[in-house]
Amino acid sequence: MSRELRLRIVSGVILGILVLAATWAGGIWFRSLSVLIMVLVHYEFSTITNAPVKAPLANAIGWLSVLATAGFILTSLPSMALAAIIIGAAGAVLAGVIRGAGLWSATAVLYAGFSGLALAEIRGEGHFGLFAMLFLFAIVWSTDILAYFCGRALGGPKLAPRISPGKTWSGAVFGAAAGVGAGVGVALIVRQGGGLMIPLIALILAVASEIGDLFESWVKRRFGAKDSSQLIPGHGGVMDRVDGLVFAAFAAFLLGNLLPLADHAGVADELAARLLGL
Repeated sequence: MSRELRLRIVSGVILGILVLAATWAGGIWFRSLSVLIMVLVHYEFSTITNAPVKAPLANAIGWLSVLATAGFILTSLPSMALAAIIIGAAGAVLAGVIRGAGLWSATAVLYAGFSGLALAEIRGEGHFGLFAMLFLFAIVWSTDILAYFCGRALGGPKLAPRISPGKTWSGAVFGAAAGVGAGVGVALIVRQGGGLMIPLIALILAVASEIGDLFESWVKRRFGAKDSSQLIPGHGGVMDRVDGLVFAAFAAFLLGNLLPLADHAGVADELAARLLGL
């Protein structure tokens, strides 16, 4: 085992323990974790796109928006947090029109802001929020791990060679299948039952996780960055670790606020309903 791989495993285990502890505790602890992820993601995204140099005004507006969003998340004011994100992104776009190069700053606000808000809202305060986050973590982590190892072992046609040359269709398919299996497994353990809604939601979140991975790869490739930063030993940056989780959380948050699902077939679907905010 190489030194880099050992470092990657150790730091991954430590991070996993800290994240699961905050998830278990909930409340201010998980909201603080969500805010920390949001702030670090915004820092990395802004750094990758060189926003402080190319769009200083838009970048400053973005930071004000993210800090305001952090305050609203910590004080459990999601509507105000959402407003801060939208206003900040709009302000960054306007600054870009006036001074140039503001679009990437607006994207950073949306990407980071919705990351923090979606995670905090999915976890919530009660035990159903805990189940929801474990459901989400199981899907994202299983998708990421199996996609990596199956892709390397099986090879085959590339998924998106211009964006991420290492990713294959075999990895994507097996990763999504693993995500569905993990989601169904958590639902069965938590509620000892299940309906068709569980694997469907798990598949949507697994695919969203893979899209998030591709999106971050595209941004880094667009700006010639290998890692989003060097904040995590052996892993690169925070964005490198949460890219799939961010998009899966986006998907869960949007589904919960857009889909008018009312009738659930079984007790396990109560978990899916809570995950989606219904």
